[in-house]
Amino acid sequence: MKKSSKTITMPRGYLFSAAEAGLRTHGTGPDVALMYSTFPARVGALFTTNRVKAAPVLLSQKNLRDNKHTCQAILVNAGNANCSTGPQGMQTAKACVRRAADLLGLKRNQVLAASTGVIGVPLDAAKITGLLPSLVRRLHPEGYKGASKAILTTDRKTKVASRSLMVDGSRINILGFSKGAGMIYPRMATMLGFFFTDAAVEPRFLQSATRRMTDLSFHRISVDGDTSTNDSVFVMANGQAKNTPIRARTREAEKFLETLTELAQELAIRMVKDGEGAKKVAEIRVMGARTEAQAEAIARAIGLSPLVKTALAGADPNWGRILSAAGNAGVPLNPDRVDIYINRMLVFRAGAAAEFDEAAAVRQLRKKSVLIRVVIGKGSAQVRFWTCDFTEEYVRINAEYRT
Repeated sequence: MKKSSKTITMPRGYLFSAAEAGLRTHGTGPDVALMYSTFPARVGALFTTNRVKAAPVLLSQKNLRDNKHTCQAILVNAGNANCSTGPQGMQTAKACVRRAADLLGLKRNQVLAASTGVIGVPLDAAKITGLLPSLVRRLHPEGYKGASKAILTTDRKTKVASRSLMVDGSRINILGFSKGAGMIYPRMATMLGFFFTDAAVEPRFLQSATRRMTDLSFHRISVDGDTSTNDSVFVMANGQAKNTPIRARTREAEKFLETLTELAQELAIRMVKDGEGAKKVAEIRVMGARTEAQAEAIARAIGLSPLVKTALAGADPNWGRILSAAGNAGVPLNPDRVDIYINRMLVFRAGAAAEFDEAAAVRQLRKKSVLIRVVIGKGSAQVRFWTCDFTEEYVRINAEYRT
């Protein structure tokens, strides 16, 4: 994966703003953000697979259906998930979206909603609607900086990046930012993820590209194995680059998907690095599988294992935990054909422990970034998955989250 440039390249036609509504349980700072395309945009979107879905998720799904996956604005708040509060939750989401649409001169189904924070606490709509006139007045391209802060909960850092590419003789720009540090096991997307491009993209391809880039990025990370009620990812494409619309199964489509995925992977890895209490990141690379699905199942099982994650925290080269997790993935696995490496050090080979310097292995595991490579056969399929260590700090943060 290419390294991200520190310079953010802005896509044409997008404005952002942020403000503080006092929604956070802990701390202060912006907690409401408005994201606006000055032109109607096609939208690719995915939402949580959790059977318990927050009101903003349900409302955004409905608005996208009603408006044929086109919108112009997204209204986001942090500090309150607006989930499981009865009919009031949907009434609040609708009231906020309605007010934003009226101020922007849009139809109500042209505005989407997203929330993140504590579940089960009623959200006061007036705290958000009262800020909206100011948010609309202060919309600006550079407002993404405040917006990327306003979506955070227990995150320590913002996660913002951009990419550019040439398509059909036109320069295409993509901006992305996300949030997530806990309750991260995206069996859909991420806690919240937003992507904005000035590319013209055919609607069906945009949705399939959103799904594929998510499968290769946010679906390949875990902090704690929990899937949020509010997970949402949006990709807006407003066509202001004036390129011929990108269609599936073309060279332009391949380039666009590759760039979008690279950007999403960067943000996903930043989320793992920012995991609650995390001190190190591990990339799990499963190789030699017969199919991608087989490799993914094994990588996911290793990345989700609390025993593997606590071994990472303690710098314990306990390859038995890695092998056990791989064998519990629910797919065929012959341990006599498995090799396990910690960084470049072979620790398990063909069904038995390999001779290795345990002190050197401990030193490898003390690094902030660790590669766990598991070769399971001679197949051509391989998968990358990212996880972090489990520390005492994770327990402290989540024990005190509501109080």
